[in-house]
Amino acid sequence: MTKKDCVLAIDQGTTSTRSIVFDRDANELAAARQEFPQHYPNAGWVEHCPEDIWTDVLNTARAALEQSGALDRIAGIGITNQRETIVVWERSTGKPIHRAIVWQDRRTAAVCQKLRDEGAETLVRERTGLLLDPYFSATKLAWLLDNVDGARARAEKGELAFGTIDSFILWRLTGGRVHATDATNASRTMLFDIHRQQWDQDLLTLFRVPAALLPEVKDSSTLYGETDPELFGRAIPIAGIAGDQQAAVVGQACFTPGMAKATYGTGCFLLLNTGDKPVESRNRMLTTVAYRLNGKPTYALEGSIFVAGAAIKWLRDGLHLITHASQTDDMATRVPHSHGVYMVPGFVGLGAPHWDPDARGLICGLTLDATAAHIARAALESVAYQTLDLVSAMVQDGGGTTESIRVDGGMSANDWYCQFLADMLQAKVERPRNVETTALGAGFLAGMATGVWENEETVAAEWARGSLFEPKMDSTQRRTMIAGWHQAVKRTLSTYTGG
Repeated sequence: MTKKDCVLAIDQGTTSTRSIVFDRDANELAAARQEFPQHYPNAGWVEHCPEDIWTDVLNTARAALEQSGALDRIAGIGITNQRETIVVWERSTGKPIHRAIVWQDRRTAAVCQKLRDEGAETLVRERTGLLLDPYFSATKLAWLLDNVDGARARAEKGELAFGTIDSFILWRLTGGRVHATDATNASRTMLFDIHRQQWDQDLLTLFRVPAALLPEVKDSSTLYGETDPELFGRAIPIAGIAGDQQAAVVGQACFTPGMAKATYGTGCFLLLNTGDKPVESRNRMLTTVAYRLNGKPTYALEGSIFVAGAAIKWLRDGLHLITHASQTDDMATRVPHSHGVYMVPGFVGLGAPHWDPDARGLICGLTLDATAAHIARAALESVAYQTLDLVSAMVQDGGGTTESIRVDGGMSANDWYCQFLADMLQAKVERPRNVETTALGAGFLAGMATGVWENEETVAAEWARGSLFEPKMDSTQRRTMIAGWHQAVKRTLSTYTGG
């Protein structure tokens, strides 16, 4: 009998879907990836076609399994997904009643503002750990029920099913036999009480969501069901689910309170493990479920940077200062210091801890001898400064002092950036050998439920550091640079009046 010592991870992201086969030593055996179309029907609206996503899940999974030659060795499937994006489908047919409404979508901003004005954010904050924002799922779902003919009446009759993307994929993989999600995805809907670990009736009433729509909430690592045997040639257990940022926490093996990971993509998501106690932020960080194992939730503080890699993309596509993102490493090292140049990338406002949607981008400190290299360096530095702001806020919130941070995502490949980040945080920066941490986290969750890995300790033993960056900068220089950043941020904020 073939030993079941591999896992298939399905990583369903905002712009692409990937499937990766990992073996017992967390080595990547095969991978397949497919981009899919984005739909923008109105200003601020973002939608995906669920059928596109399902087709890509099937195609990439089949391709990865075929390339690996490991179909008979697959112990289980793990799913990780873009968070907060919603789908509603017919229980009888599995057919979506509308395109998926994506986490980036802002169509319900006015509804959220009205609810804030009515004082509803206190309830939302206390029960869910979230802010009242269209980013999350609840108001998207209410909009869909109100704007698709007959949807609300059908939902109340139990004819429709709601889910985040993981739930929709799970339904399709199991041939409609399983309607479930995990605690991390549920915690991003604004409908889930993260303390009692259940759907909250007061929130369902507030957002006008019928309970009959909702999936069962399960652990992040558990047996959800099995795939329809016709899909892959045999039934495979589906045994792990987590939202993408939480999956990266697992992939980075941040299982101990005080451990943190930062994922640098278009923006940056920093999650700090706070253990079995949810920490309420005084700095408008999010309190969220990091993962749930054996019925016990582990919590995290989460901070979001709106613009990280997007600042580098702007240098390339907007200013044409570079042709490839990798050039910023060389440009940053070409000049001995920042020359007093700062970039505050408030292109779409500033996220935590400032939360100023009206802030706009700023480059300051320019003199006639400032160069493109100084601007490129300032763009990289800005992401490290923003990360420092998040970490400082989390420490103030009682999240504990971070002695090291594990990084992944595109910008983490830049050695100069990682060293500067270590200098600013006065902490070790660890970059893993395997940077596919999101997919790997989904694989670990599936593997823990199916015996490939025994528990968190055996998963942590598979994590391997690729590079270590330790702080080297003189403390006086560091303080001066940070003070300059804070002054630049003040000039960026919409409340700035000069001086």
